[in-house]
Amino acid sequence: MTGSITSLQVLDALAALADPIRGRLLLALERHELAVGEMAAALQLPQSTVSRHLKTLVDAGLVGARADGASRRYRLVGAGSGGPARKLWAAVRDGIADLPAAAHDHERLRAVLAERRSATRAFFSSSAEAWDRLRVELFGARADLQALLALLDESLTVGDLGCGTGAAAEALAPFVRRVVAVDHSREMLAVARRRLADAPNVELREGDLEALPIDDGELDAALLALVLHHLPEPATVLAEAARVVRPGGRLLVVDMLPHDRESYRAEMGHAWLGFSREALDELARDAGFERLRFVPIPPDPAGKGPPLFVASVRRRVDTLDRPMRAVRAPTVTDLPLPDAVAANGAAH
Repeated sequence: MTGSITSLQVLDALAALADPIRGRLLLALERHELAVGEMAAALQLPQSTVSRHLKTLVDAGLVGARADGASRRYRLVGAGSGGPARKLWAAVRDGIADLPAAAHDHERLRAVLAERRSATRAFFSSSAEAWDRLRVELFGARADLQALLALLDESLTVGDLGCGTGAAAEALAPFVRRVVAVDHSREMLAVARRRLADAPNVELREGDLEALPIDDGELDAALLALVLHHLPEPATVLAEAARVVRPGGRLLVVDMLPHDRESYRAEMGHAWLGFSREALDELARDAGFERLRFVPIPPDPAGKGPPLFVASVRRRVDTLDRPMRAVRAPTVTDLPLPDAVAANGAAH
């Protein structure tokens, strides 16, 4: 009958556990995932003998295996996965562990594992100075940073405000529930659409950051990455960000520290030459955020631009008592601007 243990299964389990060598192998595999050669060294047996006994244990459902390059690693299966053989092993395990041979196996296994660790330690001891370069050569410069995105809560809805060509949205998409990416440039959005064709949880929306096409409190978090310095009225943009982020939600700002590269105004349409901690704190508080955390980013030796910072703030809960929809600021043609900005226009 399905779900019941047959007498044949019990006999098969007894046969699998009848040989003390198989019991010693199971003891070795209780806490460690091992290759055949490592088990042969621990039990002082030929590899062919170990392989033969392992096949019996695998067939009985007591041991599982996985590929590791050209070799295989073996492990004891979980208590709920081994059927009658696993239950019988629990009954006889202590008797096997009391055998003198099992104690000797344990000591030899410790030596085998120490040798495994010694190879790793020797590598890092000899490669410490070159490790950063080697890691970049093997995995790329951003592998570790991209992996850290897995710390994000997978239930989040995140806004990429001023998404440009979608690089940040692409990085976020595998780790959160939804990304709402907004930009005013149709050309940028066209590139982003191609880039994000295989990311169904990213919504691309065309709109101005001063009047976001996002509902009140729709986002759990929002990102302004290298955007704020392009905007004539950053206060208005931050107020809009506060409207679309839920109370207690977070805003992340990545931008340039204050610098004196005036040429950026004409060359790239920068309206602001960076932001200090004090300036950003004042802007964020006025918009309805609090608890600024401001961290300068160590410069990349290959980078040619000004140093950057990353800042995070939380939306105040008491911002609910103010009108949610921010009044759109006058356009650049309505307000007098600094000569350099008026001459060059406001990009982004």
